[in-house]
Amino acid sequence: MFVGGPSISELQKIVRKLRRHVITMTAIAGSGHPGGSLSAADIITALYFTVLRHDPKNPDWQDRDRFVLSKGHAAPILYAALAECDYFPVEELLTLRKLDSRLQGHPDRTLTPGVEMSSGALGQGLSFGIGIALAGKLDSRDYRVYVFLGDGECDEGQVWEAAMAAAHFKVDNLVAIVDRNQQQLDGYCYDIMNLEPLAAKWRAFGWEVLEIDGHDFQQILKAFEKAQEVKGKPTVIIAHTIKGKGVSFMENNIEFHGKAPTPEEAEKALKELE
Repeated sequence: MFVGGPSISELQKIVRKLRRHVITMTAIAGSGHPGGSLSAADIITALYFTVLRHDPKNPDWQDRDRFVLSKGHAAPILYAALAECDYFPVEELLTLRKLDSRLQGHPDRTLTPGVEMSSGALGQGLSFGIGIALAGKLDSRDYRVYVFLGDGECDEGQVWEAAMAAAHFKVDNLVAIVDRNQQQLDGYCYDIMNLEPLAAKWRAFGWEVLEIDGHDFQQILKAFEKAQEVKGKPTVIIAHTIKGKGVSFMENNIEFHGKAPTPEEAEKALKELE
């Protein structure tokens, strides 16, 4: 059980604020990936404000839980969460993608406080997370590792090599989350590379599989609680989400995978997120 965290209504207020940050950041930068950041927002909010054991004042605390954003193009939502957790000033979000900014288009662990892995080359995060999780076991530490994957990213062969290894080594302090928003690049996953039956694949690779509505905080928190109880194998949470969630004209709109909103679109989006 997670105790002492925000209520569901408070989490809903936080996630609206984070979505507003995503819109503002990408609009000012004139580039970025708003769609996949918005679909990931509820999961990221639940993790950083309820689930993760972390300390913004000591980002390298050895016993912190680790969060790996494997789908690194969703960096805006990670930066928004880190800023609201006081890893760096919220005002710094407006420097997204600018020269000499600590907030580049993909996360860089050498630049940004709170970032665990430099990501962006898709398919690598799960392997990285397994290494961290195994290191924790070897060092007799009780931290947990959470790896956030895109569903399009699951086209990568390395994801499935990692999935096989995690089950083989019984890495039960590892949780993968798949942002199942059904879109990648400029099309739908089922057209570009059909992943189904996705849940059956993970089960066949030896994982505990949980499927949830990735925008329902009660389901999200319950899934993370269940994952903590799983022993002897890793857990994957397949979170069914909507790309561009929270902004009517962005929802399920493939155009906003990698296109920033115009100033006019940003104004309209921010009004919807008030």
